[in-house]
Amino acid sequence: MFGAIEAGGTKFVCAVGTNPDDMKLTQFPTTSPEATTASAIDFLREQSQRELKAVGIGSFGPVDLRLASPTFGYITSTPKSGWQNYDFAGAVRTALGVPVGFDTDVNAAALGEARWGAAQSLSDFLYLTIGTGIGGGAVVNGRVLHGLLHPEMGHIRIPHDLKSDSYPGSCPFHGDCLEGLASGPAMQQRWGMPPEGLPANHAAWVLEAHYLALGLVTWVCTLSPRRILLGGGVMRQEWLFEMIREDLGRLLNGYVRAKELMENLNQYVIPPKLGNRSGIVGALVLAEQAYQKQQDLASP
Repeated sequence: MFGAIEAGGTKFVCAVGTNPDDMKLTQFPTTSPEATTASAIDFLREQSQRELKAVGIGSFGPVDLRLASPTFGYITSTPKSGWQNYDFAGAVRTALGVPVGFDTDVNAAALGEARWGAAQSLSDFLYLTIGTGIGGGAVVNGRVLHGLLHPEMGHIRIPHDLKSDSYPGSCPFHGDCLEGLASGPAMQQRWGMPPEGLPANHAAWVLEAHYLALGLVTWVCTLSPRRILLGGGVMRQEWLFEMIREDLGRLLNGYVRAKELMENLNQYVIPPKLGNRSGIVGALVLAEQAYQKQQDLASP
């Protein structure tokens, strides 16, 4: 029995189970770190009918994933008020006394899609979420890419023509990075209403598809993923996928000569199979990995 926490800046989703078919789920708003973590711990204790073996956390960030760091498991420089430099993984580990797997929310979602979703059997792919923020998880050679800390794909710089789009961007750190131009809050600030309120023929979607395609072409040319999964609230507009595919093909202009990009873009840029459960399911995978690591260390 494993516990799972998907920690978002707006809400927490918690689960107990072993796979997507046997999970007990709950969710509640994200408030202070102490109160929200306590609610998660209470749920995990109450719902586990037998002893929890480990807990997995997929968290909003930035977070510290360096195992040798004194602040491993912390949420670090987040703009989320009150959560800066919070020892998230440590608080859960201390309260429950079990191994804790810890990663970004998008990396957790990538793991969920790799195990049970639209990326099964793929060694290299991207999972991206476009919603309140923009984040990405990369699986390379079957392993989640961490690197120095972890990728911050939403904060890449993309071309921004101020003559055609005078909006300065919403990111408090970078202004008009990809997240600052194409996240849900950026769309709302630019157009005066949230994405779900904009009709399909609104000019917002042409601009949104272009910005997202600029991000995708960067990752196609640098990471060469075998598939790209696009989740998050903004991507619930199904027509947006085809617009992004068309723009991506135009931007690549036949340079990367792979059949997936030249003939099968409708199978290359796709929604996650697990929908909005990718993150919480992936947190179960993180818990399983943490438990297995403990078992391996305990073996003679």
